[in-house]
Amino acid sequence: MTLQPVFPPLLLAAVAVIILVARVVALRRLSPAARTRGALWRWGGLTAAALLLVVSAARPVLDPADPDTRVADSQAPNVFVLVDRSPDMDVRDEPDGASRMTAARTDVAALLDRYPDARVAVISFASRASLDWPLSADTWSLRPVVSTLTPYAAGPDAAAETNAGAAGNMLRYQLISAVQQYPRARNLVYYLGAGAPEAALPPRDFNLPEGAVDGGAVLGYGSPVGGPIPGTDVTQSVVDEATLRGVADQIGVPYALRGDGNGLASVLPAEPGDRGQAATGSGTASRTELYWAPAAVAALLALIELYHVLREFRRTRQTMVDVSI
Repeated sequence: MTLQPVFPPLLLAAVAVIILVARVVALRRLSPAARTRGALWRWGGLTAAALLLVVSAARPVLDPADPDTRVADSQAPNVFVLVDRSPDMDVRDEPDGASRMTAARTDVAALLDRYPDARVAVISFASRASLDWPLSADTWSLRPVVSTLTPYAAGPDAAAETNAGAAGNMLRYQLISAVQQYPRARNLVYYLGAGAPEAALPPRDFNLPEGAVDGGAVLGYGSPVGGPIPGTDVTQSVVDEATLRGVADQIGVPYALRGDGNGLASVLPAEPGDRGQAATGSGTASRTELYWAPAAVAALLALIELYHVLREFRRTRQTMVDVSI
């Protein structure tokens, strides 16, 4: 069994220490009379629940029995998918009348098929970035998440506040962590967006670690004709190819405009080593994720504590009613 922590191991260790210190302080504040057997059991259960969540964040996995497969897995690529979820992606100017986000979801699914044994992370952005899916080889569970990706709600200034480089800082730290955890793996970055054509501010720069990106592409969505953004006053949002080309230059990957109706393979060049990785890493011998087990136990302990809290609350209310009467 190995660990693939979502956060740096030192950070998880620090969180565990903080939890233990806080729980010990809470226990010492209890009066001797209040330290009954039931109270101690509840204290231990809640403490264990918090620590189990830390264990879940450490992501324990069971390695396959074949050592050759483990070597191939350590060399499998890390694929970082950056998805623009701004209101611009809600424009319906694709050839078949679909929205830009619909085309982007189709391409993300094609990327998962292109790299079946890769570890994948999904970062969404508009004015700010969010990590929708931490770097994981569990692409089976990722597919339903990808199918539900939609543009964020369009507020009055949502289109103007969108920044094409909003995901740069988060991508930087994700790449640093990936290089430390998987030094033998390639890091591929795929950026899917419209370029934030209505942005009021220039895009932020992608200041990525030198040599950390080994491939990928920037994929543009939209057309020069454009269309209205639902829920806003923008009547003609066109793809900003100049901004997207600038993003591609900063990341160090090629740029391609989507919207021709062809598959993703038509705009992505063949990468050396893809066939060999698929052959060595494919098959039934894959890692088994175990993060759900400590998380499930932690949820059960939390529900038990919630039951006791609600029961005490009910007793307190009944006592107050009796006293008032």
